[in-house]
Amino acid sequence: MSLKSVLTVLVLLFTLANNAIADESSALANAKIYSTADRVIQSDTITLLTLNMAHGRKDRLNQIFLSSDTIRKNLDNIADRLLQLDADVVALQEADGPSFWSGNFDHVGYLAQAAGYPMSVRSDHVESWLINFGTGILSRVAFKEVISHDFPRSPPTLRKGFTLAQIDWQPDESKSPIAIDVLSVHLDFSRKKVREQQIKDMLRIMKKRNNPVIILGDFNSEWPSSESVIRKLAECGGSKVYKPDATDLGTYKSGKYRLDWVLLSDDLEFKRYEVLKDVLSDHQSIVVEVAYLGDREQKMAAANKNSADCDEPVSENKPVD
Repeated sequence: MSLKSVLTVLVLLFTLANNAIADESSALANAKIYSTADRVIQSDTITLLTLNMAHGRKDRLNQIFLSSDTIRKNLDNIADRLLQLDADVVALQEADGPSFWSGNFDHVGYLAQAAGYPMSVRSDHVESWLINFGTGILSRVAFKEVISHDFPRSPPTLRKGFTLAQIDWQPDESKSPIAIDVLSVHLDFSRKKVREQQIKDMLRIMKKRNNPVIILGDFNSEWPSSESVIRKLAECGGSKVYKPDATDLGTYKSGKYRLDWVLLSDDLEFKRYEVLKDVLSDHQSIVVEVAYLGDREQKMAAANKNSADCDEPVSENKPVD
């Protein structure tokens, strides 16, 4: 067995034993913000993209067997596509910081520079010199606020979490900009119970913030499944998904499974929804165009009439103020 293979085994054993080295943190504790930008998106609609980056390995078995140059080339392919699509906001999962197993460089910062995004943030839900990854967001406009949130530990799987970035959007020139929360989220792949606890964390934070919200990411769950957390998140959060029962919107294993989703609060609507066919990762990316419907107060009042099982989330993490 080669030295790299031995180190790979040691990395996996080490991380499983410690189950995510990142601190139980909220707010900006482990978020990296890189630059500044314009303050407001001034457009009738906002365009967003979500992609699980697979640690920069594209469709290969494992990133640890790839050279740093190969991983950079894979990220260049993602950047080229982002330049073509020109999305306002990009949500990323399995987004790596400098670490041994994926080339020892910051994937989010590299992608932001290559694709011309002036704002970027990376949240490290798992962090050590050996492995270092989480979720991230790229944006054309400045962040008003950023929250990096780690879900409670979930042995033996690695810790997951989300990045929340608040941005200003002015869909109507005659009215003041509105603050929109954009979440890039990654849920546990192995157990329904863990995923349910994770969405309860999300619901608790969104309820306290009470903003229009767009949630994008890898939920490791399908709508028709009896273990679906997407359905519960939509019902309890007063949000909607695009054609939940569609069979042609898969994003994993060449479209066989629909694990990646976009959810909108009820004051927003889908104007476009597309699963891209590009092979940029073992997941396919999703592009959405979103419009604002208004009537925020009325829609939130209706959303708050949730059943009792939505009202008592359990969390080991500290509250976010």
